[in-house]
Amino acid sequence: MHRFLISAAHKSSGKTTVSIGLAAALSSGKFGQRRRSVQPFKKGPDYIDPLWLSVAAGRPCYNLDFFLSPDSELKAQFARHGHDAEVCLVEGNKGLYDGLDLEGSNSNAALASLLDLPVVLVLDARGMTRGIAPLILGYQAFDRNIRIAGVILNRLGGRRHEAKLRAVIEHYTDVPVIGAVQEDAELALVERHLGLMPVNETAEAERHIAAIGERIAAQVDLDRLLAISHTDRPLTPPVPPVAQWCSSEDPVCIAIARDAAFGFYYADDLEALAAAGAQTVFFDTLHDSRLPPCDGLLIGGGFPECFLDQLEANTALRADIRRAVEAGLPTYAECGGLMYLARSIHWKDRSATMVGAIPGDIRMHDKPVGRGYVILETNANHPWRAAGMAASSDRAPDPASGSAALHAHEFHYSSLHDLPADTRYAYAVRRGHGIDGQHDGIVLHRLLASYTHLRATSGCDWPARFVQHVRNCLTADHKEPIPCSP
Repeated sequence: MHRFLISAAHKSSGKTTVSIGLAAALSSGKFGQRRRSVQPFKKGPDYIDPLWLSVAAGRPCYNLDFFLSPDSELKAQFARHGHDAEVCLVEGNKGLYDGLDLEGSNSNAALASLLDLPVVLVLDARGMTRGIAPLILGYQAFDRNIRIAGVILNRLGGRRHEAKLRAVIEHYTDVPVIGAVQEDAELALVERHLGLMPVNETAEAERHIAAIGERIAAQVDLDRLLAISHTDRPLTPPVPPVAQWCSSEDPVCIAIARDAAFGFYYADDLEALAAAGAQTVFFDTLHDSRLPPCDGLLIGGGFPECFLDQLEANTALRADIRRAVEAGLPTYAECGGLMYLARSIHWKDRSATMVGAIPGDIRMHDKPVGRGYVILETNANHPWRAAGMAASSDRAPDPASGSAALHAHEFHYSSLHDLPADTRYAYAVRRGHGIDGQHDGIVLHRLLASYTHLRATSGCDWPARFVQHVRNCLTADHKEPIPCSP
């Protein structure tokens, strides 16, 4: 088995491109390598990088996040998803030692230590020669418990530049250079205001990933990478816990918006929905004229502002969704989903009509309105409280209220305006922004719509709560679950 963490000295060093290329090269069976099963992971909250890594590796990418999960859960997740893979590749976020606190307790280095992973540093070497040596030496000396097993030099200015850097690193350090990637415009992924363009929105994603894999394989010593990341210690997956919400009842049908406009779903969240007794059917907000028959509705995050014309033009689906929400269909919407359910979205000089289930209007901004981790406190308005949402958290009580706090994240460039004064909210925001800096989670009919993205963790098993909420609504309405068509 081979396991390693890809990190960098700072963000925007190219580690995502390198990680995608490595996943594609090692899993392809080309470039003098046999085909290997590669399990990708991504540290921290992120939807877009995991989409690319999933396509590159041919396996779902899973997120590992200290803010959302205790150490024991992170180790269990890593073992559960990685035990049957030949290569476990973890892409870090930000720099190796960057974190939320002075001790770096949630840094990439902390994750490498927790999971006993060697670190491969991707170094943006533009403009550097001899100065790269103290950089590497400093990173080694800062924490002797972290094993920097190799470096990949990135964005090099030519073969002469590469030769100088290799000579300096060999002379002053004991860290091997396992790759040297030249500056290459073809390696640049299409960027947008939220990092990388989501792969579900890129028609030529597989071709692009194959090209990245070919270029990385030609400039990184894959055999050397496998040698420095080899381990004889197997990963032992945890015994599957008894699912708290497993039911012998017929499964409920959850319709999920998944298309170019909406594609932000964590793989383990979708798996948790299935484990809780949900069958899922996907629909396309850009092309489908009606919702599929369903017992509940989920609209995740995405970039609806980039598809205003198509979303507005699909009047039939927008009207059908509004009727369903107002008729009491249990619905959960996050961020982009909230934007879509509002009356309108205003971006630059464009204004487009949306679903209108939420009596408010979205305005886009040039800078993020809410960005990073959030801490929420649920209240009595939360439609899933009856399903045990508030009682599920193992977090410490919020000192201001004594209630258990939900840990989650947000990233949005939009704000919601013109809401009625009597709007009900499910959450008080203790950290973050949410809708207005104090509240998040609009509650209307059986709809919960928030800027916050929840994760299925031991402290917040939202898929099970939502499925149970759907069941409770069926019982209250004296209805049977709808058979879910594929």
